[in-house]
Amino acid sequence: MDRMMERLKVVVVDDNHHMINIVKTILRGFGVKDIIDASNAADAFHIIRNTPIDLVITDFAMDPVNGCELTKLLRTAEDSPNHFIPIIMLTAYAERSKVEAARDAGVTEFCAKPVTATELYKKVCAVINTPRSFVRTSVYFGPDRRRRKDDTFKGKERREAMFGPKGADQLARSAEAAEKPAHPVS
Repeated sequence: MDRMMERLKVVVVDDNHHMINIVKTILRGFGVKDIIDASNAADAFHIIRNTPIDLVITDFAMDPVNGCELTKLLRTAEDSPNHFIPIIMLTAYAERSKVEAARDAGVTEFCAKPVTATELYKKVCAVINTPRSFVRTSVYFGPDRRRRKDDTFKGKERREAMFGPKGADQLARSAEAAEKPAHPVS
């Protein structure tokens, strides 16, 4: 894992410079060498648009654009270079409504402050070693929010039916069918 950590390029976004230094120190302890910090979401988005980044760690409460809004921007903006970039949300606001807002914005992992090195390490390892499938609906794009697998569910909304091992083939067939004219031209 250390070699993997050495190769990561991470952006840390927080309007509190002290917190940025704490997170950078923890990441350096893991072996991460390439860390870029940003004090606001606009600077972070500019960095991410112009530099290949492997991971974003962002605060929730920032002004004028908060961490959830940054996440939505990274997930859905046309000029976002990587809609699938792993995003870890750090926040002192760990009540259920904030966790759900971050989840619904498309964060990959959520970590409450005060953050420990152990907890952040687990989150970084999780986004690297066990990346989650992504889901696109009319109102959401991001990592699959379902953490538990329910093998007993057999309905048409079962996600494996579309995004599991056979999902790529199904999506390709659907795309091909959509491109074919309904009535052959003679």
